[in-house]
Amino acid sequence: MSGVLERTLGILELLSAQGQGMELVAIADRLNMPKSAAHRLLVDLIRLGYVRQARDLGEYVLTTKLVSMGLSYLSQTGVIDVAQPLLDRLAEQTGELVRLSVVDGDRLTWVARAQGARQGLRYDPDMGSIARLSCSSSGWAWLSTLKDDAALKLVSQQGLGMPQEFGPNAPKNLKVLLKVLQDTRKAGFALTEETYTAGLNAIAVPVGLAGQLPMGTISVAGPSSRLTRERMLSMVPQLMSAAAQLAAASGASPILSRGSSKSSLQPIYAA
Repeated sequence: MSGVLERTLGILELLSAQGQGMELVAIADRLNMPKSAAHRLLVDLIRLGYVRQARDLGEYVLTTKLVSMGLSYLSQTGVIDVAQPLLDRLAEQTGELVRLSVVDGDRLTWVARAQGARQGLRYDPDMGSIARLSCSSSGWAWLSTLKDDAALKLVSQQGLGMPQEFGPNAPKNLKVLLKVLQDTRKAGFALTEETYTAGLNAIAVPVGLAGQLPMGTISVAGPSSRLTRERMLSMVPQLMSAAAQLAAASGASPILSRGSSKSSLQPIYAA
């Protein structure tokens, strides 16, 4: 049963990253399973309303059922009610995309955003994606609050990925990343320049109460041509203020107040 469940979840996760859908053979190949087994699981997912076929014998795509479940869950946790006014205000102040990520075990997931850019280039990714810890400002901000061995373990579990998948300045190995995290820890914020995506810069700070593991991060991201290093550094006080306000208000949201309290990770300042 666990094998069936693992394969089913694998299909859902794979299709979630393929907006145009995938054919049966491609799904089976990517997940290393027999085509007949993949077909049976897809038939069940279609019957339950999670997947549909774009055309007869064509690509399989996700329906909005999972999206609806996720949005319903977030609405019940209160995270949007607590965070959105702060994100909106920060987006208006910076004129760029502001995002909130939350710690969920060993992952960091973007769950809310506010777009401050009204014209010109806009960076506006989908919500619900998992941050790549090794090269995103949000990932660096979170990892910098952990002990080095714990941070590197999380990155090793997720993997560095292939160079062509990320920006030209992404850390190429764990030794380089460790130096980045040490510098981030000293600064108190993470600043990335074309590490996550070519042409994209970002800055992030951890969100959490003093002496506790962070519950997430707040970041500002935008085109590198507009969001320069100097401009990002000027945003640090606003980011810090928003993070402090969100941490103080976190008790109103179960998902934020829980944070990573059940995690075995320890913050850098722990004994």
